[in-house]
Amino acid sequence: MYLKTKEEMTELFSDLPEAISNTVTIAKKCNIELSLGKPMLPEFPTPDNEPVDDYFFRIAREGLEERLLDDFPNVEERESQRAKYEDRLNWELETIKKMKFPGYFLIVSDFIIWAKKNDIPMGPGRGSGAGSLVAYAMKITDIDPLPYNLLFERFLNPDRVSMPDFDIDMCQSRREEVYEYVRDKYGVDAVCKIGTFGTMAAKAVVRDVGRTLGYPYDFVDNISKKINIRPNNPMTLKQFIFGDEDAKTVIMPDEKLLESYENEADVRKLIDIALKIEGITRQVGTHAAGVLISPTVLTDYVPLYMANSESSLTSQFNMKDVETAGLVKFDFLGLKNLTVIKDAVDLVNERKAKNN
Repeated sequence: MYLKTKEEMTELFSDLPEAISNTVTIAKKCNIELSLGKPMLPEFPTPDNEPVDDYFFRIAREGLEERLLDDFPNVEERESQRAKYEDRLNWELETIKKMKFPGYFLIVSDFIIWAKKNDIPMGPGRGSGAGSLVAYAMKITDIDPLPYNLLFERFLNPDRVSMPDFDIDMCQSRREEVYEYVRDKYGVDAVCKIGTFGTMAAKAVVRDVGRTLGYPYDFVDNISKKINIRPNNPMTLKQFIFGDEDAKTVIMPDEKLLESYENEADVRKLIDIALKIEGITRQVGTHAAGVLISPTVLTDYVPLYMANSESSLTSQFNMKDVETAGLVKFDFLGLKNLTVIKDAVDLVNERKAKNN
C-alpha cells in the first residue's frame, strides 16, 4: 500500500469530483492552537470578590500574626523577632505574586485547613515546601523555617521558573474525604485523578510473549531469569542482549543470552517478537497521589476516562503530559502512619474518658 498522487486520486474519483474538493474544505476548517507549558490555575473564590492577590497577602499576614502569638508568648521576645519574620514574609509574598502563584497557595491552604477542622490528620510538611514562611503562616506546613535556616529558593525561585509542588501527607483512610471536598468546591467536571501507563518492560515482555506463544513455563522462565536488569540502571532488552556502544556508559552484550538467541530457533522467535512490542503500553492505572484541578472543565485540556466507577474520573495523560498541557498537579499523599497514629490517639483518649 502506498500514498496516491493528486492526479491518481482525481482519476480514481472521476465520477465524484466533490469527494476530492470536500477533503480540502474539511482540512481548511480543521485548526487547533495548543498553548503548552503555561500553568493555568483555577480561580480561587475569595469572599466578597476580593482580588486574589490582596486576599492572599491579607491571609498570609494574618496567619503570621497568629503564628507569632503562639510561638512567642512573651511580648518583648515577639516584638524583637517581628521584623525578621515580616521582612521574610514580604519578600516571599512578592516573589509568589511575581511568579503568579497566589492561587496555588490559597487552594492548598484551603483544603488543608478544612481537613484539620474535620479532624483529618495531616502531615506537618516536608520537602522543599517546608522552607516557605508563607506556607507556615497559611497553615500549609507546621514548620517554622527561620530557626532551621531553610531556604525558600529551593521551593520557588524566580530565576528558575517551575511549578510549586507541596507534598501533602494526609490520613490514608480519609484521603477520599479531602478529594470529595475539592470536587464539591471546584466542580466535578473540573477535578480528577491522574492516569498512569504501565509499559512492557524487558523481563515482563518476554514472559508475556512466551505465554502467548504457548511455550512451556520453565522454558520462558529460564530466559527471563537471564535478563538481569537492575531497576536503578534500566536498559532495553535489545541493549541487554546485543550491547550498546553508543550509550553514555558502554553496554556489553550478554554472552549467554546472545548465544541462546543465535543457536536456538524458539529463543530467537520469542525474543524477536518481544523486541517489537517492548515499551508499548501494557495497562492503565491511577496515580497514587496526583489530583488535577482545572480552571474550566477538564475536557478543555485533557482527554478523560472512567477508571473503576463513575466517581473515578481519570486523565488519559500521564503526570508529565498534564503539566505540559497546563494543568497543575496537587499531591494528596495518603500515609498509613498518620492513620495508625490517629487510631492510637483516639484509643488512648477513649480509655482516659472511661477511667475518668
